[in-house]
Amino acid sequence: MARSELRAIFLCGTLAAVLPCALQAQNFYLGAGEPMKSLLGERLRFDWKIVLVTVVSTTVVLADYYIKLTPNEGWDKTLYFLLLPLLVILFIFREDPREYGFTLGDWRAGLMITLLAILLIAPVLWWAGRGAAMSTFYAADLGGLPWNTFLDLLGWEFLFRGWLTFAYVRKFGPEGLWLQAVPFAVAHLTKPAVETLSTIFGGFAFGWVAWRTRSFLYPFLIHWFVASFTILVAAGRLG
Repeated sequence: MARSELRAIFLCGTLAAVLPCALQAQNFYLGAGEPMKSLLGERLRFDWKIVLVTVVSTTVVLADYYIKLTPNEGWDKTLYFLLLPLLVILFIFREDPREYGFTLGDWRAGLMITLLAILLIAPVLWWAGRGAAMSTFYAADLGGLPWNTFLDLLGWEFLFRGWLTFAYVRKFGPEGLWLQAVPFAVAHLTKPAVETLSTIFGGFAFGWVAWRTRSFLYPFLIHWFVASFTILVAAGRLG
């Protein structure tokens, strides 16, 4: 897709989001006549941080798909999914990144949950990774182990299990664990069906691990194992 097309789409999307917000702004709303108020309906009140978290998260996922910043996919995800949210937290929200899981958290529980998850998941991955679709998709990634997957998933997990999970759960309660799993599942649409169909539940489970341990690091470690083990199985290195 050409950059001019991307700019046009971004502009249209921005206008589509900004116009309703502008019409609902206090100064405009209070100054509007009764016919306009009747058309607009009840005035909306937004939590601006939740709006920004949602918009930025969606934008970086789309940008990562369409706009490559570096020759390496892992570095792109680190920049888009880790660095950019951290900059927003520090300089726009003016909050501590630890409030978004950027910490060791409860490391004892985290390590125990990580080890247990690996023991439970490994047999399932060994079975699923031997399928034709998984082998075709993942065998070529063998050369990227372990550091490409490390960089790729470090940013990936901070976006979903740090930035989104902690923002949504603080706002919406436990339902936020399911909310962050939705874009996570959608982001898997280009991957094999057996993997994609499991991600709504896997995303919830990763979110729970992050919330329980107060850190995105433990779902990252689990996800890193899942990806690395799957690639090794798909490439025929584990039988």
